[in-house]
Amino acid sequence: MTSFKIPTMAEMAAQGQQPEILFWVGCAGSFDERAQKITRDICKILHHVGISYAVLGTEESCTGDPAKRAGNEFLFQMQAMTNIEVLNAYNIKKIVTGCPHCFNTIRNEYPGLGGSYEVIHHTQLIQQLIDEGKLKAEGGESFKGKKITFHDPCYLGRANNVYEAPRAALEILDTELVEMKRCKSNGLCCGAGGGQMFKEPEAGKKEINMERMQDVIEAKADIIASGCPFCMTMLSDGVKHQDKEGEIQVLDIAEITVRANGL
Repeated sequence: MTSFKIPTMAEMAAQGQQPEILFWVGCAGSFDERAQKITRDICKILHHVGISYAVLGTEESCTGDPAKRAGNEFLFQMQAMTNIEVLNAYNIKKIVTGCPHCFNTIRNEYPGLGGSYEVIHHTQLIQQLIDEGKLKAEGGESFKGKKITFHDPCYLGRANNVYEAPRAALEILDTELVEMKRCKSNGLCCGAGGGQMFKEPEAGKKEINMERMQDVIEAKADIIASGCPFCMTMLSDGVKHQDKEGEIQVLDIAEITVRANGL
């Protein structure tokens, strides 16, 4: 694999340069071992197509999404204001993120606090690059004969109406795209939203990710495509719980794109 350096905004600013895109990595993409692989693959895509980008590095902090969803508006505003100060100081205009939670918060909640940016999810960037002919499902792993289903993350789909971009990235593969019975605007949460990712579930008959696994099994999918690190965790746990690790893979759209393009 070819190695390449990922510049920080501070390094670029010191050289008097401004990147085309700021890649907002997010907490999961920075610290979660599984999500770090997705972060690397998003960087591979950006590098491959020659988009000038940078990350904030240690200057990036949590967007405040978990605090807000858990009901701590004060902490959310403190975290958001700190980030907005940093973003505005670097004169950031366009942000790409691998996490729908970060995407939703920066896109819809930061403008009210003085931070207005063009924010896109990595699946939207991938769709754009496919449309421009910069990414093709050639030269890499073939997904022929595999059935892939896409799990709609709540903050990408229902909250922001992004349904087609992730599917466009899968449609160019030589594969069968199957939909679960609950998909798009009728999609089912993975069970991590609303701060649930960081706490034990309330008492009930069944955990949400187990319920979601039933949809996957009914769709007879070999691969669950995801676009969210929280969904990735919940779906992977669901696969393990059902003892389907040898049969069902959970992959992010970025990982599928990188494999298909042989990056």
